[in-house]
Amino acid sequence: MLFVILFYKSLSSKPGGDGKNLPPSPPKLPILGNLHQLDLLLIVLFDHCLDDMARPKLRTATSIFNDNKDIGFSPSGEYWRRLRGICVMQLLNNKKVQSFRAIREEEVAEVVEKFNRSGSSAVNFTEIVLSYTYDVVCRASFGRKYSENHERGINFKDILDEATRLLGTFILGDFVPCLSWIDRVKGLEGRLEKVVQDLDAFLDKVIKEHQSHLSSRKNILIESDNESFVDILLEVHMSNKHDMSLDSIKAVILDMFLAGTDTTYMLIEWVVVELIRNPIVMKELQEEVRRIVGGKGRKVCEDGLEKMSYLKAVMKEALRLHPPSPLLLFRESVQDAKINGFDITAGTLVIINVWAIQRDSIYWEEPEQFRPERFLNDSNSSSSVDFRGQDFQYIPFGAGRRGCPGISFGMVAAELVIATLINEFELKLPGGIQGDELDMTEIAGLTVRRRDPLMVIASPHAF
Repeated sequence: MLFVILFYKSLSSKPGGDGKNLPPSPPKLPILGNLHQLDLLLIVLFDHCLDDMARPKLRTATSIFNDNKDIGFSPSGEYWRRLRGICVMQLLNNKKVQSFRAIREEEVAEVVEKFNRSGSSAVNFTEIVLSYTYDVVCRASFGRKYSENHERGINFKDILDEATRLLGTFILGDFVPCLSWIDRVKGLEGRLEKVVQDLDAFLDKVIKEHQSHLSSRKNILIESDNESFVDILLEVHMSNKHDMSLDSIKAVILDMFLAGTDTTYMLIEWVVVELIRNPIVMKELQEEVRRIVGGKGRKVCEDGLEKMSYLKAVMKEALRLHPPSPLLLFRESVQDAKINGFDITAGTLVIINVWAIQRDSIYWEEPEQFRPERFLNDSNSSSSVDFRGQDFQYIPFGAGRRGCPGISFGMVAAELVIATLINEFELKLPGGIQGDELDMTEIAGLTVRRRDPLMVIASPHAF
């Protein structure tokens, strides 16, 4: 199982041809070497620190994010450090995340209403939670929803879906430039040009609305919720204190949508899938949530989430088995380095197989089993493991300064809706299907998701 795969851009170089001790590999192929040992991964992650690595220029990301002006794909340097600082300190700090509490509660109430309207009929769980995460991110980013009843909302969702598909598509020209003509023949260039134009047109309109609002000091958006991400970024732009262009604002907002929506809804779905497949875990979580909430007529509140230790263990275990991005975002070495005796040249592309790391039997007992208890037992070394990137055997959101800055924003949205559904409903599969019969086939892209939508029957719990 590969844990770190090293790609080299140059096809003409020969391993060791210039006196360097390169990793063993087939000659003249784009895949030239690999590291198999987890102890070497520790060197790459921390000793040779990923913070010192850049993002490679990938065709789709460069186009969609306005020449990589976002956080995720921006090359290392002063611009990236300033941008990340703005996002961490002004957009995604704890106070700002808490300011969106009312938004989350209102959107969770809508989810509950959708399930209540379904009666005893099966509902598309995937569609409902995807809409929930989209609306939460939309209101936080824009101060309002572009819902299904709004023409631009439908278009924006479709455009985001296409952008996500393209970002997860293997572009041959990124790795073998002389074969980039194949991408054009397959129609990828045309699709990319269209999605970039559509994104630009939509975000231009949104930014103009907010510029008008800020300049007049009047709230012209009837559904406005607090100060949105766009408002904050525009204020930074107008202050002229940072290199925050309108293209940068568009790129950052796209980061929020493409990272926040996809990863959060998939986490919610994977948690429910594993709960249905593991009824004993489901029962224990139901007992914890209902005990803390306090009975019929009481609603889950975010203050109560901190007391739900088993819920947090369930979330961690779902992230261990189903990391949102199993290979993380690619990194590229910016200078020559030596790792375990091998010479790693500048321009080497590093891909980290998080999926394999988090299922390695050296670090995880019964790694293929869904066992939230592993994060609760004080005698177990796994109990202190967290997803903030400090434990190299568990990095679902990456590690170092290149780790995901929006963890808190996504986790509280996921925890709130899961706890609410567990409190108010009994969830089961339609047609008498048992949990162990559920099709777990996945499809890969920028993230990995279930191939088929999750259909469930949600019966109100009899308190």
